[in-house]
Amino acid sequence: MAASPLIYARCNYSPRIANRSSSQPSSSSSPCCSSSSTPNSIFTSLSGANREQRQESLRAQAMSTTTQGKSPVKTIVNLKNDPDHLLVLVHGIWSSPSDWSYTEAELKTHLGKSFLIYASSSNAYTKTFTGIDEAGKRLADEVMQVVKKTKSLKRISFVAHSLGGLFARYAISVLYSPDTYNSGQLGDSMNCMMENSQRTDFSRGTIAGLEPINFITLATPHLGVRGKKQLPFLFGVSILEKLVAPIAPLFIGRTGTQLFLTDGEPNKPSLLLRMASDCEDGKFISALEAFRCRVVYANVSYDHMVGWRTSSIRRETELGKPPRQSLDGYKHVVDVKYCPPVPSDGPQFPPEAVKAKETAQLTQNNVEFHEIMEEEMIRGLQRLGWKKVDVNFHSAAWPLFAHSNIHVKKKWLHNAGVGVVAHVVDNLKQEETSSILPTS
Repeated sequence: MAASPLIYARCNYSPRIANRSSSQPSSSSSPCCSSSSTPNSIFTSLSGANREQRQESLRAQAMSTTTQGKSPVKTIVNLKNDPDHLLVLVHGIWSSPSDWSYTEAELKTHLGKSFLIYASSSNAYTKTFTGIDEAGKRLADEVMQVVKKTKSLKRISFVAHSLGGLFARYAISVLYSPDTYNSGQLGDSMNCMMENSQRTDFSRGTIAGLEPINFITLATPHLGVRGKKQLPFLFGVSILEKLVAPIAPLFIGRTGTQLFLTDGEPNKPSLLLRMASDCEDGKFISALEAFRCRVVYANVSYDHMVGWRTSSIRRETELGKPPRQSLDGYKHVVDVKYCPPVPSDGPQFPPEAVKAKETAQLTQNNVEFHEIMEEEMIRGLQRLGWKKVDVNFHSAAWPLFAHSNIHVKKKWLHNAGVGVVAHVVDNLKQEETSSILPTS
């Protein structure tokens, strides 16, 4: 029997490995989400104190041989010790690869030589203002150059912060190919196993010719920043939220119009709505669906740049009361849920949305238009299964730095987020193991 992948319990339990056959959805504040745990874990509990011991255990499991039917299946060992898993780090707005200094060092320390950790540099600083699509294309070109130079690569993952998550979502649609990847590895992740019972019509493919494993975002505005409290530093004051949309392009260029959903002509859907579907611009949902594991980390409060709804892809009614108790070994990580795919026809741009968009562009009365767009984007993105990780810096010395704390932008100032980075590292390690372990 192969090692079962991770799925964590709610905040008042220690995180454990779920048993494949016994995990059952439990009640939660969000109707689309569930979380589960089991005492019969084959690995040790994922607490910070046992990380090195777990790493040795995972390595031993990965080198094992099992039997699939009557034929023995053995994992492939990289004798040259060359990296075969590309992990791309994507920074946010007005930022640079240096934002990843701490996280990159942690990843290199704990993931080993099989990973090539690459911090993207193609969209530094003012280049983040040129539009999500333009930045996404530059990122895609950059990734392809790395892949071409490193012949040993077989798998690919992304970890992106803030606006970088939208750049990465656009980039993977450019890099996506529907050709099925067949690496001979039979492992699978929990979110993929749970999805199999409710598969969408999308088939898995490759990203830059590699097998897609993890797509992880931290405090990314997946639904844009238009609407009540989606841009928290405006404190939910409606007059400010109306005024900021038309002036945003003056400060952050074309990216601002896309984040506030005012881009394009009235009769054309905004880019973020198009990115919640497969359309003529790209196979956005198919590219996301190709990844074994999709994870969104979201600050439940104190994030002045990105609201809880937009970063966790939830409706207001799905949020509930923000958890406060940290998971064992991961300070400030307060809750982890798996949200299975919700079947739907996908996002629409109905005639009433066209009219509402025209009104919003002329008068900045954004309430009706935003409500329509937010619901349609959620419907599109929730057609896929997501692991949703809530983070709460309420007890940190500087909680208002939550947006930078979540990925430890600067170790000396944002070190409250080291537990979140540890959680990301362990997520990546577990998915790496499940991708190379055979199943019975």
